[in-house]
Amino acid sequence: MKNTTKKLTLSAMFMAIGMVLPFFTGQIQQIGNMLLPMHLPVFLCGLICGWEYGVVVGFLLPLLRSMVFGMPVLYPTAIAMAFELATYGLVAGFLYRHSPWKCVRALYRSLIVAMFVGRIVWGIAEVVLLGMSGNIFTWQMFLSGALLNSIPGIIIQLTFIPAIMLVLNKTGLVPIEKQPVSMQKG
Repeated sequence: MKNTTKKLTLSAMFMAIGMVLPFFTGQIQQIGNMLLPMHLPVFLCGLICGWEYGVVVGFLLPLLRSMVFGMPVLYPTAIAMAFELATYGLVAGFLYRHSPWKCVRALYRSLIVAMFVGRIVWGIAEVVLLGMSGNIFTWQMFLSGALLNSIPGIIIQLTFIPAIMLVLNKTGLVPIEKQPVSMQKG
C-alpha cells in the first residue's frame, strides 16, 4: 500500500511537471517539437514508477494539456503524442524493470529502444489519424518529425534522464549501479 501511494504521488508529480515544462519553451510549437519537454517526465515516470504508471501518464499528459491549454492541438497532434508517450512510458519502464541489473548501460538501452519504438508508434498513429481526414503522412514528414527536428530533444533526453536518475540514486529513491553487477569487482 505504501509503495502504491508513493508511485501514485510520483506519477501525479510527473504529470504536473509535464503540464508545466512546455511553458519553458514559450508555448512555441516549433521549439517544443525540437526540445520535446513532455517526454522527460514520461520517461522518468516509466523508469521510476514502472511501466504501468508510465503508460497512463504518457497517454493522458498530451490529451490533458491539449484540453487545458490548447497546446498541443488535439487532432491529430495530441492524440498521436498520446500513443507515442504511452509507448515511451511502457517500453522504458518495462525494459528497465526487467533488466538483470540496474546500471547506466541498462538505462540507456531502455531509453534508446523506447525512443525508437515510440517514434514508430507515433508514425503509425499519424498515418491513421491523417488518413481518416483524407490527408497523407509522408516518409519525409516522418523523418522530419521523428528524427531531424527532434535531435536537440533526443540529446537532452539522453543527457538529463541518466543524470537525474544518478542524482536520485544518491537519495535512495532509484537504485543504480555504475556498471553491471557482473562486471563489478567483489
